[in-house]
Amino acid sequence: MEGQEGPVLDETVLDPVLLPRQKEASSCCQIDFISQPITYQEFFLLYLQPNRPCLFGGHITSQWRCRREWVSKDGKPNWNALKQLFGKLTVPVADCKRVEFQAQPKCDMILAEFLDYWQDLYTSEHTPGKPCLYLKDWHFCRACPDYGAYETPVFFQSDWLNEFWDLRYRGADDYRFVYMGPKGSWTPLHADVFHSYSWSANICGRKQWLFFPPGQEEQLRDTTGSLVYDVRSEELLNSKRYPHYHKDTRPMEVIQGPGEVVFVPSGWHHQVYNMEDTISINHNWVNCCNVHMMWSFLQAELCRVQQAISDCTDMEDWHGHCQVMLKASSGINYEEFVDFLVCIAERRLHDLQVWDQDGSRHHHHRLDLRTLSSLLSVIMADQHFTLMAAAVQAQVGSLKQTLDKVNP
Repeated sequence: MEGQEGPVLDETVLDPVLLPRQKEASSCCQIDFISQPITYQEFFLLYLQPNRPCLFGGHITSQWRCRREWVSKDGKPNWNALKQLFGKLTVPVADCKRVEFQAQPKCDMILAEFLDYWQDLYTSEHTPGKPCLYLKDWHFCRACPDYGAYETPVFFQSDWLNEFWDLRYRGADDYRFVYMGPKGSWTPLHADVFHSYSWSANICGRKQWLFFPPGQEEQLRDTTGSLVYDVRSEELLNSKRYPHYHKDTRPMEVIQGPGEVVFVPSGWHHQVYNMEDTISINHNWVNCCNVHMMWSFLQAELCRVQQAISDCTDMEDWHGHCQVMLKASSGINYEEFVDFLVCIAERRLHDLQVWDQDGSRHHHHRLDLRTLSSLLSVIMADQHFTLMAAAVQAQVGSLKQTLDKVNP
């Protein structure tokens, strides 16, 4: 299911120069639309490093098995084929018309039952009074590891997050998902997990994306600091509740068509609507370009946890309890983040020993290791890291010394 060759990065990317953009304007989006093939290095310099969104044309998904087998001739989901292939599996389904704790509540359903509901909704022309259910965050690769629905495009293959999770959980968990939903289903305003990158490919149907660059989400918070649930809501006009909202706070709009792939940069808040019956594939991922942002996110989340229990600072091992709460609220804490970095560093060091020193991937691994060395310096200076177990601090110090020798 995953590509095997890996991204090709020339050494000149370490001292980048501007490249001509191979993109065209589009009336349906306010970001670059890439309709012709570009190199990984161009994507790296123009979008990954600057943390800029873009939209790829359907040429990068045209050979995917799922686009052949999951879509009927009229461009609609092939409900019967999906039932035959996967109908007995259990999937997570959200109710888009309900709100619980600022989220759409989920339950588990048998996929065949969800597909029956969806097909009935389609034949009834999406009667407004019926439920609006959305299959979200289905770990398809974990459920069907041998099916081979797609290959990760080369632009997104430098994926530390899934590389680590594959090793840590041996296929029991990942950040690769399938979404299936009827016209009108949607996802509220959010930024992706850990402030990771994400990419999202439409297998069929169209989506509307509303993007807010980092920092602009602060204008969408109420007096308690909570983000607005739905950016379409008129409650944003209530200046007493949303004092920082301005009428000129407008999102970047992107209309994503069948086969097209959206690149979502780190920390960009977004809200997504299915304009038609839609199936999509999504990965969250982290690499050398945004791992510092992941660390900054983790630091900010720890501050929120500490503020939440600031009246308990006299309790035994208060800092340890904060790390437990950080893991529960964010999905990762400082110790696991260190494990993550150590895992990636050790794999890169091993690969450099066995690969041809002139190979194209060699340059990318060198860049990964330089980034890791820089980030370890930042972590070692963090006051909360200095309160962690001595063994963890020693592990980081030892790795930093090794990386300094590799990157003199």
